[in-house]
Amino acid sequence: MAVVGLLALDSSRAHERDAAMLHGFVALDRPRVHAYVVVLAHLADPVPYLLVGAALIVVAVARGLAWRAGAVAVLLIATGASTQVVKHLLAQQRFEAWLRVHQVGAAAWPSGHSTAAMTLALCAVLVAPAALRPLVAVLGGAFAAAVGYAVLVLAWHFPSDVLAGFLMAGTWMALAVAALRVLEPRPAGSSRRGFDPGVGLGVGAAAALAAAAVAVVPRDAVTLYASERPTLVVGALVLAAVAGALAAGLARAA
Repeated sequence: MAVVGLLALDSSRAHERDAAMLHGFVALDRPRVHAYVVVLAHLADPVPYLLVGAALIVVAVARGLAWRAGAVAVLLIATGASTQVVKHLLAQQRFEAWLRVHQVGAAAWPSGHSTAAMTLALCAVLVAPAALRPLVAVLGGAFAAAVGYAVLVLAWHFPSDVLAGFLMAGTWMALAVAALRVLEPRPAGSSRRGFDPGVGLGVGAAAALAAAAVAVVPRDAVTLYASERPTLVVGALVLAAVAGALAAGLARAA
């Protein structure tokens, strides 16, 4: 996360690539999809964030996972508070002429919406039954990535802001899992599982979603758009990979 911050805020060359990725995402904002993108981005607003978070706490309590319920409560507050503190401490204007009057705000790194989306995704994995964690990880990672893409299409943030938000949530979750390893010791004789068949279900679901997305868009249009904007493709893949890796890693470690 520190490396991302140094590149995004202190390297002009990295910022040029950041802006180029954002330009590709903003070009996807078309009238017929704009309303849907706005709804998707607002799924990580404070009210839905707290409602979903409260529901996850209830699930943990119902499953008899008191420590995990407490961890979710702490994470809901800590991740958001940390993001707000960091973004205001490191606030700086990153002006882009092509954005004209719709400039990304100075206090934008890390993205609060991306932090919130990833926090919910990881907390859902944390409280899910072991058999369902791979599937929840896939769905949660997809949700976080989708919210991240949405705030980019709307030009609320640069891609580095979204990546930093994911890493902020991942950092706090790693600390929570470390604490739970002490507070929730594994039963004597337990060991790490090998390959979980549930992973196959999760991968299959992800493949089906990707295939469905490709099927509804003309292939020529996808190929042309991607070939004209290679930086966008790289950025989109990196964000999806980080979202997936965080969720899948937690499914393995929780």
